[in-house]
Amino acid sequence: MKYNQRVKLTLEDGSVFYGRSFGAALPAAGEVVFNTAMTGYPESLTDPSYHGQILCLTYPLVGNYGAPARNEENDLYRFYESSSIHISGLIVSDYSFEYSHWNAAESLDEWLKRNNVPGIYGIDTRALTKRIREKGSMPGKLEPDGTEAEFCDPNKSNLVEKVSTRTKKVYGSGKFRIILIDCGVKYNIIRNLLKRDTTIIRVPWDYDYNNEEYDGLFISNGPGDPKMCTTTIENLKRSFSKDIPVFGICLGNQLMALASGADTYKLKYGHRSHNQPVVMTGTDKAYITSQNHGYAVDNKTLAKDWEPLFINLNDSTNEGMKHKSMPFFSTQFHPEASGGPTDTDYLFDVFMDNIRKNVK
Repeated sequence: MKYNQRVKLTLEDGSVFYGRSFGAALPAAGEVVFNTAMTGYPESLTDPSYHGQILCLTYPLVGNYGAPARNEENDLYRFYESSSIHISGLIVSDYSFEYSHWNAAESLDEWLKRNNVPGIYGIDTRALTKRIREKGSMPGKLEPDGTEAEFCDPNKSNLVEKVSTRTKKVYGSGKFRIILIDCGVKYNIIRNLLKRDTTIIRVPWDYDYNNEEYDGLFISNGPGDPKMCTTTIENLKRSFSKDIPVFGICLGNQLMALASGADTYKLKYGHRSHNQPVVMTGTDKAYITSQNHGYAVDNKTLAKDWEPLFINLNDSTNEGMKHKSMPFFSTQFHPEASGGPTDTDYLFDVFMDNIRKNVK
């Protein structure tokens, strides 16, 4: 296999980088973002929250452990976060042409090719990351020699509609019924809930669940601007009138904020890593968390009945919130993180404790 086809990466501000092709030799366009994690690229590439984005991995060597086998567990791929790759393109510094791992079934290159996703290697990802930090995340395009692409901003469309399930699905047969609003749910959220004696009813992002019987409501992660999800927000407003526990993660945090009357805004370049420090408000408890979001909740706009639950120690942005009297809470980070860290997965137990206290 030859990896010598030249590829041009162009950012909307006119910046140009040249590298070589791996994966599918196809043009691509999307929002260029970066992730600082050292491991976990199979999980990142299949995370629906990256839908429509060209992902730059800052860790210098990528591909050395290939792509995992697609083993199923509870009808979910065991080592992935969804059934397909969601990024539009992949940017790395050094692509590892040889891979070795006990669970590898194919190379990263082969996996990308099967999914028609292009990759570029051999560029200065440090310089690219500095550019994004200075200018902010922006549209970009990958163009192998002889191809062309047009810039596009995926955030101008309803990305949640594109990644959400189309039909209701049921997982498990546990005691407690959980309505899971799928805005682009990661498989590991479902796995964590199934471990805790639950029956999960996974529903589309715009599904009206308010007339159904359930013990807990869960709002998943997902891509794009939360304000696009007007139907989800309206359904949440109605659910807040019930004394039924609610837990939201990532986009779920933003949707709960909007439903409660608060506002959200776009971050300059987002939080995408496995190493974001947060502190629980009112305590000295700090946690290292995994994150993937480009929008945030404006703490100054929280309604009087709500308060921040966690704060980011790097930039003081909102990392979660809770209701002062009702069993509703959320996190901006990912307690279910795979491949880690798992410091905050106990929050699933908090959610289940709220449900047990509430079930008569």
